[in-house]
Amino acid sequence: MGSKEFEGDSKDGRDLESPVAEASTEFNLAVQGQQLERGLKSRHIQFLALGGAIGTGLFIGSGRILADTGPAPLFMGYLSMMLVVWCVMNVLAEMVTYLPMRGITVPYFVNRFVDPSLAFAAGWNYWYAYAMLVGAESVAAGLVIDYWQPPVHIAVWITIVLVVMLGLNMFAVGLFGEAEFWFASIKFITIMGLIIVGWVIFFGGAPDQTKVRGFTYYDNPGAFNPYQATGSAGNFLAYWHAFASAGFAFITSPELIATAAGETVAPRRNIPKAARRFVWRLAVFYGLGSFLIGVMVPFTHPQLLGNSTDAQSNASASPFVLGIQGVGIPVLNHIINAAILTSAWSAGNSFLYSGSRVLYSLALKGQAPAFFRRTNRNGVPYLAVLATWCIGLLAFLNVSSSGATVFNWFMNISTISGYIAWIVVLITYLRFRKAMRLQGMWEQLPFKTPAQPYLACFVLFLISLLTLTNGFQIFIPRNWDVQNFLAAYITIPIFLVLYLGHKAFTRTPFFIPASEIDCVSGKREMDEMAATDIVPVAKNWVQRVWYWIA
Repeated sequence: MGSKEFEGDSKDGRDLESPVAEASTEFNLAVQGQQLERGLKSRHIQFLALGGAIGTGLFIGSGRILADTGPAPLFMGYLSMMLVVWCVMNVLAEMVTYLPMRGITVPYFVNRFVDPSLAFAAGWNYWYAYAMLVGAESVAAGLVIDYWQPPVHIAVWITIVLVVMLGLNMFAVGLFGEAEFWFASIKFITIMGLIIVGWVIFFGGAPDQTKVRGFTYYDNPGAFNPYQATGSAGNFLAYWHAFASAGFAFITSPELIATAAGETVAPRRNIPKAARRFVWRLAVFYGLGSFLIGVMVPFTHPQLLGNSTDAQSNASASPFVLGIQGVGIPVLNHIINAAILTSAWSAGNSFLYSGSRVLYSLALKGQAPAFFRRTNRNGVPYLAVLATWCIGLLAFLNVSSSGATVFNWFMNISTISGYIAWIVVLITYLRFRKAMRLQGMWEQLPFKTPAQPYLACFVLFLISLLTLTNGFQIFIPRNWDVQNFLAAYITIPIFLVLYLGHKAFTRTPFFIPASEIDCVSGKREMDEMAATDIVPVAKNWVQRVWYWIA
């Protein structure tokens, strides 16, 4: 990980042969030779993050949570997880807005502000989480297509989905951004339509309704489905299970904005804008969506994914499908499944993008083979894209096993990987904040978020607890199963092996002292870039609305 891995002239007048300059040059991606193209606009990065967040977790995972816990824990679980996501998004935005250098990822900041060994483990953890999510979304997309029972094997559909993802990620990043923008736009319009339909059902306006639905299903069969216990204990465990399970829908979505920062136009202006609006848009889709699912479908519905005995019921078990069919609305089941297909494709597209950029960043730091640093003429790290995409080929396990089983394997691995990643993000932020204050640079931070560092400390404790108790039901004697235990916890020892193995090999200190953390390299270049930014001024009300949205 020495400075020989990088080439570039000093832009701050330092002697590149000195030890201090060597360390600073290693961290200063602003002076590196190979650079990624800044082709993403504000609307691209906002929709990139939302496209990654709104995938099969909302359409399919919510049905399983509803069946397991009831409508109230489903709603509360998603609201609680949005608080966690809001905090993670904020701390990432603070660091990324300060140093929005090309080629950065979360592991870059971990390496710079905490410890190289933790960065090594975090980088590979992110990479295989994203790669697994590519596979998960490919399986989901194939299953949705198979819902229409075409006379073609599901492997063909998985192949088509994967090939399109690869194609969109191999061309210029601007093309990828536009594709993701339109993918996500279609999905958002559809979801908003479903939310409107949900309110119509709530007030009794559907064809087969004769009275207001309201909170009927909160009364019968009930707001809570006690989980693994009875009474208040069962209700609390239902909430906790819903809270932990809701994480799959949000995993790695805040990091997508951080990953895209190095390829974003005017990042000092657009990253804070995207971060501020992200959580409110999530609140609309997940907050209202999870609430209306509990209004539309009782948790006892036999076709919900958690209740159904049909292993291939992923698409048909969407609670939106069941709720709309239950009130006599025709055709919409096909529209909803088309939306699920779009969401899976869009999310998989985002995850492939992010996984490839993580691998690219690892290669820049010498923690992955150097050939992953290669970019094509469009500035795309094509070998990193291809390597990440190849892991997604595990989706073809669906050919020999049921789709639901394969999807659950991917889901469990990526969820715990995501929780571990958020723990690392928060630790990194706390070290970054301490170093900035100790070195008298805190006031130079261009973007600050409320309730810090107290909120970060609280969420760090909360996510750590979720990580350890995610599979709590497995430890109840009647539920013990080795396969489920491994699915819930195998990621933790893998991460520890990566971290401790790198620590034993490199013999680096436990963490970088705050007084020695480099808070300077790259700052001057980013300040100069921000100074050239010309903020667009709206000339009429149409442009004002557009600038507010995008």
